[in-house]
This record gives sequence, structure tokens and C-alpha cells, in this order.
Amino acid sequence: MKRGVTVDQLKFRENYELLKQQESEGHPRFRFEWKEQDVYPCLNDDTATTTFDTHYVYHTSWAARILKQTNPRVHYDIASSIFFATIVSAFIPVKFFDYRPAPITLNNLECGQADILALPFASDSISSLSCMHVVEHVGLGRYGDSVDYQGDLKAITELKRVLAPGGLLLFVVPLGGLPIIRYNAHRIYGMEQIGECFNGWDIRNFSLILDNGSFVVNPDPQLVKSQHYACGCFCFQKPY
Repeated sequence: MKRGVTVDQLKFRENYELLKQQESEGHPRFRFEWKEQDVYPCLNDDTATTTFDTHYVYHTSWAARILKQTNPRVHYDIASSIFFATIVSAFIPVKFFDYRPAPITLNNLECGQADILALPFASDSISSLSCMHVVEHVGLGRYGDSVDYQGDLKAITELKRVLAPGGLLLFVVPLGGLPIIRYNAHRIYGMEQIGECFNGWDIRNFSLILDNGSFVVNPDPQLVKSQHYACGCFCFQKPY
């Protein structure tokens, strides 16, 4: 093996030569050359199992299942995964709003711009709302927003304001034993902090994605204290 050449790089070249040989034995159907504009190395996908981001696969699946059960007339989402919004819009009308608007055109999906610190909705007006893996970023400047240490709390106040009495909020944030800001990526919350923010609200569903990738439904809240970067999935109901 040449100095500085990895096993994956060597296999990449060997597979190219094998594919080139197979091409020569039949009728070529594509342009296939060892040229800079054509070669597109993908060297990290040869894995024993399919890898995935546990937070984003599990929390969006969790939320979609809840919406399938509640079947709202229309669902509002504030800046959660665009994949979640587009897929859910296949069976429930979705209004998706982000600080950076998404120019997506699909039936049953309306996309618009909104600042989570000043949502353009009347108080007590939305019965089905989600804001998932979003609030922990607000005020850190990561997405072009203004730096504001209390930005996350202001965002939560706005979500609570616009939700109708009896309405459901799907709310997802990182959880761990040590509340911490990992600047400028995100905040990690303690379970007590979330309880303080939603004091008096009913928790209709609580699920947790652990550090090891496991998805746990109705976990003991004390489990959060042993985690570093878990993911808390809350379905809150606003008091009447």
C-alpha cells in the first residue's frame, strides 16, 4: 500500500477498476472515467448496519405517531425538521414557519417566515403545534438570529401564548444531568428546567432518546440525570 493511502481509498480504486472491466465486457451505458468532475468518493458508507441520527429519526417518528392519533384539522410547526413537516403534510394539512423560510411547494403544506420571539399568531389560537429541536438554539446566533441569553425562555413564552387552551404542543429539546450551553450549537436542559417552564401543564406523553441511542417511552424522569446529551420528547397540553 502506498504511503498515506488508506484501506478505504485502495478499495475505492480497486472497485473502480473492477467496474471498468465489467463495462468493457458489455455495452457501455454511461460516461464512466477517472476524471475529477466524475469521481465522487463516498468512503464511509460501507457499514455493518444503517447508521442514522437517533435524535432526528426517533423524535420525528414519535411526533408523527402522535399526530396520527390526534388527527388535527391543521397542524402548525415552528422550525422543526423540514422532513417532518413535508411528510406529515401527506395526511394532515401543515403550516410550517421558520426564521429562514423554506421555498417548498407541496399540496397540504404552507411555508412561511416567522420569528419565534414574536410569532404572528393571535393568543390562544392554535390547537396543534410543534417546535422540536429548535428552542435550544434560540439566541446563540447560530442561524443568524440575535444573541440573547434568555432567547430560549422568550421562545417558550411565545409558544405557550399562541397555543389554545386544551391544545397540544409537541416540544423536543436536549436533556442531560448538567444544564449547559455548548456554544454556539445548542443548550442542554435539566429535567427540572423544563418542569419550571411548563409548570401546571399536563404531560400527555414523555419519551426519551438516550445517549446510547435507545428510545424509551414513559421513562423515569430520574434517568435524565445520568445522560449527557439525551433528547426529551414532550407532548404538553395547555390548561383550560
